[in-house]
Amino acid sequence: MRIRTRTVLLAVTLAAFIGVAAAQQTFRIAIGVDPDSLDPAQNTTTTVANVIDYVVQPLVTIDESGKLVPDLATSWSTSADGKTLTFDLRQGVTFQDGTPFDASAVKWNLDRLLDPNVRVPQRGQLTVIDSVDVVDAHTVRLTLKNPAPALVGAMSQTTAAMLSPASVDKDGNSYANIVHPVGTGPYVYTSRQKGTNVVVSRYDGYWGEKPYYDKVVFQIVPEATTRESLLLAGQVDLIILPPTSDLPALQANPRVKVLLGPSDRTIFIAINTTKKVLDNKLVREALNYAVDKDAIIKGVLFGAADPMDAPMAPSLFGYQKIGAYPYDPEKAKQLLAQAGVDPTGITLHMISPTGRYVQDFPASQAVANYLRDLGFKVDVSTMDWPTYVGTILKPPAENTTELHLLGWAPSFMDASQQMQQFSCTQSPPNGLATSFYCNQDVQKLIDAAASEIDPAKREQDYQQASQIIWSDAPWIFLWVQRFPMAYSAGLTGISGLPNEKFYAVYAHPAN
Repeated sequence: MRIRTRTVLLAVTLAAFIGVAAAQQTFRIAIGVDPDSLDPAQNTTTTVANVIDYVVQPLVTIDESGKLVPDLATSWSTSADGKTLTFDLRQGVTFQDGTPFDASAVKWNLDRLLDPNVRVPQRGQLTVIDSVDVVDAHTVRLTLKNPAPALVGAMSQTTAAMLSPASVDKDGNSYANIVHPVGTGPYVYTSRQKGTNVVVSRYDGYWGEKPYYDKVVFQIVPEATTRESLLLAGQVDLIILPPTSDLPALQANPRVKVLLGPSDRTIFIAINTTKKVLDNKLVREALNYAVDKDAIIKGVLFGAADPMDAPMAPSLFGYQKIGAYPYDPEKAKQLLAQAGVDPTGITLHMISPTGRYVQDFPASQAVANYLRDLGFKVDVSTMDWPTYVGTILKPPAENTTELHLLGWAPSFMDASQQMQQFSCTQSPPNGLATSFYCNQDVQKLIDAAASEIDPAKREQDYQQASQIIWSDAPWIFLWVQRFPMAYSAGLTGISGLPNEKFYAVYAHPAN
């Protein structure tokens, strides 16, 4: 009887151990927003792209220094005149449904991205492609309308990731809308509960290094304090954007590690320049002088950002420091008087996400308080991320937004993608330039830089455009945020990329 009892106890203990070991094969990540789309082509948001990246891959990607490196393409070359771009493709790769990855699949994907019947919010830089041709099974040639030095960088975006052509009419997918992505990545899309989670499972046929975890669960947790509580309780393994006020305490906690990842994300209040009063440049300048960015960074963001001094982050090619809009409420009042605008009785409607950026809703409330000090009435509201995106991306005739907080993080280290926010051609519904700003002098400089082969001249074009944009003030220019993450101290293999993505595909226990 004693032997049987010991055997039973051993069996129970072993079963418990196996259960724990099995649980450890699931990696749990808490993010702040629910995906608005799982279609790479329709991607608008870095965090959502980060989720999709577990399943799909582009031809090129960036490393931790921001350098472009091979992914599904092993190499690429540009013709002397800059009008032909050729990719040599990785061999022996299959999509997760068994479809071969080859030049025909690349052509299908790029043709889809260029098809006006497919919604592609970040199509702008890809429209320079005139045609895509299959040279052979492992070589594809892009003929361009004009030289496009930033195109290889644009091909690193999640937008340009490769999907299996055979998956387009399966599992609820359609040519125009992919809800079940099938790619070549290390994980297979498994399931999604809207507002709750997205689940991916390890793809054993992956061409590259296999990840440690069998399954990754992305939990949708909008509140930063709740994400932090889940981490401290051991219910998730990694969180992004913990409460910034708690960073010192987290850094002192031996059970967790804190990583202040690099970021090229500019945070701003987009001003709908088509709306009455806000269509006046003097008013927009006044709004900039009215807000004490340094005080908000110190008091609300707890130092996790740096004030903007140009319309882009310093890490981007094409950046030039212009200066700042210092906190000067008296100058703001003078500008309003010069514009003939009495803020008394004028209500400004501001919307803000919750859980998308560092202290986003509290920061928006702080901005609103400064605008109230100027004399405006300001109401601030929030909503879930898919609804938020749908609201700000309505075309001008339907768009009711006046002020909204937004962040913009180019996926590669070049001003070309940042400048999409200031291009006349990229306003909704054609793109993501939600201030509806259009200055023809800026547009000419953006267009010139887009096809300029000489890097020095190209940089100069972007710098001249930046000076005009800064003066026109289509945004309340706020800050370049850092990207804090926290994760279990027992893990390793977690890092951040300079385009504000977390990199945890190869996370694993330290011991």
